[in-house]
Amino acid sequence: MDLYLRDKVAIVTGSSKGLGLASARALVAEGARVAICARGADALTKAAADLRALAGRDDAVLAVQADVSQTGDVTRLVSETVATFGRLDIVVNNVGKAGGTDIASTSDEEWTSALDQTLFPAIRLSRLAVPEMRKAGGGVILMIASIWGRESGGRMTYNAVKAAEISLAKAMAQQLAKDNIRVNSVAPGSILFEGGTWAQRQQADPVAIGEFIKRDLPFGRFGHDHEVGDVVAFLASPRSNWISGACITVDGCQSRSNI
Repeated sequence: MDLYLRDKVAIVTGSSKGLGLASARALVAEGARVAICARGADALTKAAADLRALAGRDDAVLAVQADVSQTGDVTRLVSETVATFGRLDIVVNNVGKAGGTDIASTSDEEWTSALDQTLFPAIRLSRLAVPEMRKAGGGVILMIASIWGRESGGRMTYNAVKAAEISLAKAMAQQLAKDNIRVNSVAPGSILFEGGTWAQRQQADPVAIGEFIKRDLPFGRFGHDHEVGDVVAFLASPRSNWISGACITVDGCQSRSNI
C-alpha cells in the first residue's frame, strides 16, 4: 500500500533510538524527508547514517543535536527543518521521561522534570509547527503516549504526563480541524528494543520478566518498535484522513480498557 508520503517533511523527536528511530525509519521507508533529533551526538550520527542508507539518498535526513526540553532548541529544530526542506507536514512528539515514586515521596522537582521532559516539548513543538502546517495547507501531529496514559499503571508521574498528552492531542484535534491539521495519539504497551527499559530489565532479571510476559502479555511476547513505527507512518499518511482526535493502542491486547 502506498501511503503517499513521498517528499513529505517530518520532525521526529527523541529519534536516535527506540520508538522515535522506528517512527523515523517507517517514514523514510515511505519516501518522507525526516528531521531527527537527540541530545547525544554519537547516537544521533549513527541513526542518521542508518536512515540515509535506508532512504538511499543523503538529502532525505536532517540530524539536529537538540534538547527539546529547552525552548531555544525546539525553535532551532523547526527553523533548521524548514530552512533545509522548505516546509513541515508531520510532527511526531516522542520524547518522554518521568521519575519519582509514590505521592508522598515524589518531590516538586521530580514532577516539574516529568512535565519539562515530556509534556512541554510536545506543546512547544506543536505550537511552532502549526503555522508551518497552515502554510502547507494541512498536516499531522502525533503524540507517542502510552497505555499508562489511558488507564492506571506504570510510574505515577509517567501515568500523569502521558494522560496529559492524550488529552492535549484530543483538544488540539478539535481546534485544528479547520486548518486541515489532524492530531492523534499513539499508546504503545510494553515494547522491547535495544537499550530500552524492558531490555535492561530482562537482562537484570530474566525470570521475573518471563513471569511478567506470561501473566500480562496475551501474545506471549513484547511488542517490537517497528510495530509502533508502522502505525505512526499510517497515521501520518493521507490513508488515515478520517482519523483525528483518536488514541490508537499498539499493545497486543495488554491493556484492559474498553475504550
